[in-house]
Amino acid sequence: MPPTVSSTFESERHPVRYVHTVSEAGRLLPSASRWNSIALDFKLAPKSSTAYESIPSQYPKSVDYNLVITDRKHFHCFIFVFVTIIFAILAAVLLVHFLPQKHKHQGSSINLKLAINQALTFYDAQKSGHYPRNSPVKFRGDSGLRDGDSAKTNLTGGFYDSGNNIKFTFTTAYTMTLLSWTVMEYQSKYADIGELDHVRDIIRWGSDYLLKVFIPPNSTAGSNLTLYSQVGSTISNNNEPNDVSCWQRPEDMNYERLVSICDGSASDLAGEIVAALSASSMVFREDKDYSRRLVQAAESLYEAITREDPTKQGTYTMVDACGKQARMLYNSTSYKDELAWGATWLFLATAKADYLANATAIFLSAKSDESSVDKGILYWNNKLNAVEVLLTGIRYFRDPGFPHEDVLKLSFNSTDTLMCFYLFNKYFSRTPGGLIILKPDNEPLLQYAATASFLSKLYSDYLDHLKMSGASCKTDAFSVNYILGQNPMKMSYLAGYGDRFPVQVHHRSASIPWNNQPYTCDDGKRWLNSKDPNPQVLLGAMVGGPDTNDNFMDQRTNQKFTEPNIASNAGLVAALIALQDPYNSRDFKNSLWGWT
Repeated sequence: MPPTVSSTFESERHPVRYVHTVSEAGRLLPSASRWNSIALDFKLAPKSSTAYESIPSQYPKSVDYNLVITDRKHFHCFIFVFVTIIFAILAAVLLVHFLPQKHKHQGSSINLKLAINQALTFYDAQKSGHYPRNSPVKFRGDSGLRDGDSAKTNLTGGFYDSGNNIKFTFTTAYTMTLLSWTVMEYQSKYADIGELDHVRDIIRWGSDYLLKVFIPPNSTAGSNLTLYSQVGSTISNNNEPNDVSCWQRPEDMNYERLVSICDGSASDLAGEIVAALSASSMVFREDKDYSRRLVQAAESLYEAITREDPTKQGTYTMVDACGKQARMLYNSTSYKDELAWGATWLFLATAKADYLANATAIFLSAKSDESSVDKGILYWNNKLNAVEVLLTGIRYFRDPGFPHEDVLKLSFNSTDTLMCFYLFNKYFSRTPGGLIILKPDNEPLLQYAATASFLSKLYSDYLDHLKMSGASCKTDAFSVNYILGQNPMKMSYLAGYGDRFPVQVHHRSASIPWNNQPYTCDDGKRWLNSKDPNPQVLLGAMVGGPDTNDNFMDQRTNQKFTEPNIASNAGLVAALIALQDPYNSRDFKNSLWGWT
């Protein structure tokens, strides 16, 4: 018979591995077995009225503390791992807090409300024609009152395009379309900050001008479609003054202002005008007569260009009489995107299914022809990405179904992918300071970054409304803060905004003193070449901005850095209003899609 091993010896060979607790004992007590240790967890212990003092119970009371230690070695490992994780988390937090972060720049807080007001005020400084006496810009007056005389028509009004005194119909129409889009998406935001009347006044000023720039065909009179693409010249004969060579305030102009004239082959120009009139007609729905006039003009023009022989359709800059003067500044490289853009806005303005059918068909054709250098970019020369976002909105909020679903789904997929490209650097690079580079070989960069920010935030708002937060690469701002001063140069690229901004903006009116004294073209060269700051601040003008290395030259004569234009500013306004938080999110309304 094997020898009996004492309990003491046995406990030394096999240390206690199961414990329980007794609250009255105030310490851990050994359990006879694993099963005894967990017995009370499952309420298997018999009830007892015996008072516990220092004698271990047959059954544990580990349930009092929800604690069961089955292995001391494992318990020690657990404690070690737990403490290690806590220290790792603390170390990570400290590293994130104290180490310098790339693409993050400290600066004053961003005031989007102020920036929006200023960016809109730029358009007040660009107005041509009989100048409003209540304008906030005090260094402007009546100008261009004979515009159109050379073509025996009235082309007064509109906007000067940039730092020169030319009026381009193409960029004016694009600007009005984009601004109208922002009002339809964010009307309540504009109202919140007191800028709704301001932006509507700008859109109406531009829309009134666009109603003048085309004459529909008249079969009775045997006349064809006529469009006026430009007032002012970039090229002159015999060294005559023109709007590029002459540095002169528009109020002082006395040279001949040529008008460029097009026919129905200018498909891109006509399509852009259609988009602008359709979009603005929605902005002014409360003014039924004016809204009807705008949409009827849009439909008339669209009908004229779609009846044109397809073999004759093209871009307006292909024909010298129509676009030679614009070619050096705004050379249009496609026309199908504008036709799709115009048809889409006509559908949104009228709800007529034929326009959506045309828009989707033309969009598919344009998508296959899209230039690689313009992919992912919204600007005056390419609207395909904007069309995709609108078609995605139509899919989400109008749900037209068959036979459009395949094209609308393609638009949704393309838009979703583009937002990921914007956010995760899968396709586009950035400057060392964090500004997205959408066209590396075509500076200035800010205009492209601004519209990308707008599309990104707008799409994010769509997803938020649909509660599809996990369905996409959502982002909202990667360029606006940079533009407003959080960049390596530590300066705002919006004139008048912040403590430091460009002071030699390439702009005739801003650079010549407003002192009731006229200046000739030759006089103006003095101001063009001056090293002094402009005597007037062109409030709200977004300049061209830095190069791909974040370098910027504040020189009036270096216009790629310092010249603003109406199309670029429209992209900035769009991004700013999209990012502006509504005062009360419950009151946020979307006028385009009819949801709140």
